Amino acid sequence: MEAGRQVFSVDLLERYATKGRGIITCMSAGNDVIVLGTSKGWIIRHDFGVGDSYDIDLSVGRPGEQSIHRVFVDPGGSHCIATVVGGGGADTFYTHAKWNKPRILGKLKGLVVNAVAWNRQQITEASTREVILGTDNGQLHEISVDEKDKREKHINFLFELKELPEPFTSLQMETASTSNGTRYYVMAVTPTRLYSFTGIGSLDAVFSSYLNRPVRFMELPGEIPNSELHFFMKQRRAVHFAWLSGAGIYHGGLHFGAQHSSSDGDENFVENKGLLVYSKLGEGADAVKPSSLAVSEFHFLLLLGNKVKVVNRISEQIIEELQFDQIPESMSKGIIGLCTDASAGLFYAYDQNSIFQVSVNDEGRDMWKVYLELKAYAAALANCRDPFQRDQVNLAQAEAAFADKDFLRAASFYAKINYILSFEEITLKFISINEQDPLRTFLLRKLDNLAKDDKCQVTMISTWATELYLDKINRLLLEDDSALENRSSEYHSIIREFRAFLADCKDVLDEATTMKLLESYGRVDELVYFASLKEQYEIVIHHYIQQGEAKKGLEVLQKPSVPVDLQYKFAPDLIMLDAYETVESWMTTKDLNPRKLIPAMMRYSSEPHAKNETHEVIKYLEFCVHRLQNEDPGIHNLLLSLYAKQEDDSTLLRFLQCKFGKGGPSSPEFFYDPKYALRLCLKEKRMRACVHIYSMMSMHEEAVALALQVDPELAKAEADKVEDDEDLRKKLWLMVAKHVVEQEKGTKRENIRKAIAFLKETDGLLKIEDILPFFPDFVLIDDFKEAICTSLEDYNKQIEQLKEEMNDATHGADNIRNDINALAQRYAVINRDEDCGVCQKKILTAGWDQRMARGYAPVGAMAPFYVFPCGHTFHAQCLIAHVTRCTDHTQAEYILDLQRQLTLLGGEFKDSNAALNVEESITTMTRTDKIRSQLDDAIASECPFCGELMIREISLPFILPDEAYEATTWEIKPQNVGTQKSISLVV
Repeated sequence: MEAGRQVFSVDLLERYATKGRGIITCMSAGNDVIVLGTSKGWIIRHDFGVGDSYDIDLSVGRPGEQSIHRVFVDPGGSHCIATVVGGGGADTFYTHAKWNKPRILGKLKGLVVNAVAWNRQQITEASTREVILGTDNGQLHEISVDEKDKREKHINFLFELKELPEPFTSLQMETASTSNGTRYYVMAVTPTRLYSFTGIGSLDAVFSSYLNRPVRFMELPGEIPNSELHFFMKQRRAVHFAWLSGAGIYHGGLHFGAQHSSSDGDENFVENKGLLVYSKLGEGADAVKPSSLAVSEFHFLLLLGNKVKVVNRISEQIIEELQFDQIPESMSKGIIGLCTDASAGLFYAYDQNSIFQVSVNDEGRDMWKVYLELKAYAAALANCRDPFQRDQVNLAQAEAAFADKDFLRAASFYAKINYILSFEEITLKFISINEQDPLRTFLLRKLDNLAKDDKCQVTMISTWATELYLDKINRLLLEDDSALENRSSEYHSIIREFRAFLADCKDVLDEATTMKLLESYGRVDELVYFASLKEQYEIVIHHYIQQGEAKKGLEVLQKPSVPVDLQYKFAPDLIMLDAYETVESWMTTKDLNPRKLIPAMMRYSSEPHAKNETHEVIKYLEFCVHRLQNEDPGIHNLLLSLYAKQEDDSTLLRFLQCKFGKGGPSSPEFFYDPKYALRLCLKEKRMRACVHIYSMMSMHEEAVALALQVDPELAKAEADKVEDDEDLRKKLWLMVAKHVVEQEKGTKRENIRKAIAFLKETDGLLKIEDILPFFPDFVLIDDFKEAICTSLEDYNKQIEQLKEEMNDATHGADNIRNDINALAQRYAVINRDEDCGVCQKKILTAGWDQRMARGYAPVGAMAPFYVFPCGHTFHAQCLIAHVTRCTDHTQAEYILDLQRQLTLLGGEFKDSNAALNVEESITTMTRTDKIRSQLDDAIASECPFCGELMIREISLPFILPDEAYEATTWEIKPQNVGTQKSISLVV
């Protein structure tokens, strides 16, 4: 321990603690509660938690001097058991913190209780649950007390030592819950032995099982009257124990809760046992045995006379000696004993009058050094408090492994050092002994321990490790010629390890430097692997193409992260390597522009292919055209050119006849260039295709001319396609007729017969006289007699039909003239009481506007009027007003203008002073009649009540906008409820 850093300190807690009730004979503590036993039979309770104390006299009613032999307090400070010895024998009492009067345990009359084991896991303030008592005659008893009952629930006998009857001097108990019930672990000591009991069930059942089997115990040489057993508690669970025996301090770890049989004894839960002999406590100390013991996490507190020696439990070295400030009258007997308050983590020492408190100040701060000296490196690391301490532990492990020439293990420990040894010093250690593998291991472990922020150092170490890997691979190849073939060799193992390293460090390795390293060592496969990790797909694909592995290259191109431009770049090479796989890959790739693949497809198409071989480019182009509905002219032109080069032109014709438009009004029916298609088909001598193209381009004469060279039937079909131009259609058929006539090689009459049959195919479009010029001049007219007669008969029939039509037209004209003459003589009879349909006045009424009479036939002193066949009559002025009101604005303006012109013409006639000559009068009257006729057509073409004018008025509202005020006067407004009056109807 470092000087000046005391782990344990002593303070005087209470002087004259017995308050004159005698001297202190025993003491117990728990949860800041101290209970003292005095030589006069008193127990004194000090509760430092609440600052209270009281005392109880247990000697009442007992003869002679009485003394408290032992006193025990539970870990919670509520329950207390005390044994009084004196002239009347021995009695054991139980008292509770809330009781004013103790209760004697009658069944223990005469038994001296030396030890008590509390059930720490289940005890409560109100109930002790199971408690084990150890007596001076080697017996174990069980008691249980509830505070509310004011007496013990039961006292049972459990066990008795018969082989070697000795007093039980100390007891400890632990419990653990298992699937079968509660398991009990009990340890008991006598002056010479340590007994272990364990079992599942009740305490009675556990100890009853030892009637049929031996009790497991540990016996040590020597004897000590004050034998003690202590458990150290951590988080309410015992973790290790110590037994103050005659030979030394027997100690070890505790492990509870394991499912073992009860016959295994202490081996169930005791581990890492050891013995601290008293000779280690100093010269001549072998004759001096401690009188009391206390246990902390890492130390033993041993009471030797008036001093307490603190011994490290791990190193077994004395680290401190504690001195006590005693009064002179107590020095003669010195310190009587030690006790532990496990709940508060405090230790106490006491003499006849005083209580001393021993405090612990971070006892584990230097334990890492203790474990390190013992080479218990794992425990040392577990107790380190800062990185510097861990570095020292790792350095010690590294140097130990280095000294043992275990360089790989040393490298792992060196990599964990961050402060006390530099990176360069460590690497030089391995370089100086030419150990490449440990150096690589060190670098890899160092990478694991470095933070991500140390980017420069991480990159440098990763690059160095890469070079070491490459060097190792090359050395293995030189050493073992069969390394490449043997898949289980060290070579393949290091290759897998190296690839895993590249995958882990791909983000920290410098790309250019790493690729140069891989290339310089000739590791092409690893170069491709690293390029793939760094998404340098161009290098990867180029490698696969060089190796002829097109499928692997296409798999790389299918990755979502690969730029689509690489598809176009490597398409020419890939399609030449494996056309089928390449085209399949293209068809499964989305967002691929087929136009950019044209160079690759052209290269593939320029190579010769077997007749039965599937043309992969055609397959892909058909996929683009039909499935993807591609509209690129380049794609369509390329597909057309490939079709044209095939021996069978059926596919080409189907392609030309297919309509690729999507049905829109502005969508074209095809997307290839017809001029290019025509040139290509002419070059490849695909005449039927040329005919179709000519026809599609509306070059029908060229189409028919070319078709006549291929197949006359095709020419006829082309001629029939023209339907909207009769002259052109006739011209085309004449071309076909001429060809047919000129090509016939049979006899004259056979040729004529075929020509006549051809005329019938034209469906009357051509006549015999149209094809006669195509026959030679020396052909006799008799050969055409039948055809000419037939043609003349047809003409005669047409002339007769025309005559009939002319006669019908003449009769129709005569009928029309007769109807016109009859119409001029028509008249209508009007009653004198007939009313006008608009003003409801009599039609035959005198006194009318002379201005309106201008241009009308004189009817006497009556206003002009109109009579319709339906019987309705109207004054002329009323009819004009009604029609202009009901018709649209433009028509109304037109009617009023005619009326105005008619009025003006009537005024001129009146003011002419009869000076006009006959011709002028006729001209003026003719103009008036013309205007009046136009006015009649505008207003009197049909009856306004029976014609279209009335039909249109159906859609008009009943109340017009200019009659809105009139409509409001007809509204019925509700009166106020209060002002309504009821009118009684008298029946």
